[in-house]
Amino acid sequence: MRTAKQISRRTVLRGLGTAIALPWLEAMSSLPALATPAGAAGAGKAAPLRMAFFYVPNGAHMADWTPKEVGTDFTFPYILEPVAAFKDDLLVVSGLAQKNGFALGDGGGDHARALSTFLTGCHPVKTDGANIRAGVSVDQIAAIKVGGQTRFPSLELGIDRGAQSGNCDSGYSCAYSSNISWRTESTPMAKEVNPRLVFDRLFTSQNATGSAASRARRAFYKKSILDYVSEDAATLKGRLGISDQRKVEEYLTAVREIERRVDTASNQTSGDLPQFARPAGVPRDFQEHVRLMCDLMVLAFQGDVTRISTFMFANEGSNRSYPFIDVPEGHHDLSHHGGDAKKHEKIKKINHLHVSQFAYVLGKLKAIKEGEGTLLDNSMIVYGSGISDGNRHNHDDLPILVAGKGGGSLQTGRHFKVAHNTPLNNLYLSLLDRMGAPVDQFGDSTGRVEGL
Repeated sequence: MRTAKQISRRTVLRGLGTAIALPWLEAMSSLPALATPAGAAGAGKAAPLRMAFFYVPNGAHMADWTPKEVGTDFTFPYILEPVAAFKDDLLVVSGLAQKNGFALGDGGGDHARALSTFLTGCHPVKTDGANIRAGVSVDQIAAIKVGGQTRFPSLELGIDRGAQSGNCDSGYSCAYSSNISWRTESTPMAKEVNPRLVFDRLFTSQNATGSAASRARRAFYKKSILDYVSEDAATLKGRLGISDQRKVEEYLTAVREIERRVDTASNQTSGDLPQFARPAGVPRDFQEHVRLMCDLMVLAFQGDVTRISTFMFANEGSNRSYPFIDVPEGHHDLSHHGGDAKKHEKIKKINHLHVSQFAYVLGKLKAIKEGEGTLLDNSMIVYGSGISDGNRHNHDDLPILVAGKGGGSLQTGRHFKVAHNTPLNNLYLSLLDRMGAPVDQFGDSTGRVEGL
């Protein structure tokens, strides 16, 4: 059932200090596509492609990451077991390298180089001063090309804030260890770690003062942002078919649930757990913090508030401990395992935990219907690290996953092994093509990855 009136893709529900974008609806389907991926199946549909990059620090225990079989008939090793349910939506990619992560005469600093090169493909200038320089990251290349079609060109998220100056790794600035996204060669895009601030950015007016004032008023009257758009929402639903009404209701319910969780996090007392000051709105529980931030990213994609995002589970070289999975030791310390089997087991647990959180995101994306497919079908989500084995600090044979079908342009459900030392940047060129943001060269790229 479809209304006779078409709805603009840019329609938002408005209220006092509030602007809530809408998910993709059937009533929008007759409008031209806002971003058609080059050569992608389903070109011309209204649902756009999304691109995201998830980063984990300190590499992985590769023996329990890499499937033994190549092709479609493979078994997920222990670390990847949490995403086994999404096999048909995944590419496990082996053989990729980021050679500019190696020293190349600069000595120590592999953690800083691992992160700063992961999305830029450029060897960073070794400095702990103001003259930092890396390269424009792949997410920002896409944001420059297609970001103008959404409210926010990109969304940078993470769990640990991180310093932006000083020496954090063998003479490399802390900016290199804390930032994955770079707008220019010398301008990193600082990530947001506070879910309250992300929520307000996504669902309230772009005026900061207005946002703070409307938040204070909501707190005084104990109202949700949805209370301020209820009249607008009711009017809109009257113009929609049954299927679209259900989609809008499901989306607004998800917004309210996340608002509730953000409020809960904001009201938490510091207790005895944190050993550092936390901004209001940051959950004390690591997994809840990750999932809340991921839910915000999913809502931003669903409402087409942005199509490009990055997410850091921790800063590179992080020594976070995970006592709730019986790993009280620091992650970085364990990554220097020296072949110790007991340390291997604990690294595997940390890797498994991170992949479990990634599986949560995939489940959320797959549960959202969009046209004839799902939000995951219309996404390309890269997960990985700029280090392979944390003990060796090597930047070849990197642990990389690609999730989502790229609008039908990716042949998922495979362990895809490329020639050893194939530049990771070749993969990025291939993804940029599909985003409708092609470039001829990126970092040390030698061409596209064939057979994706």
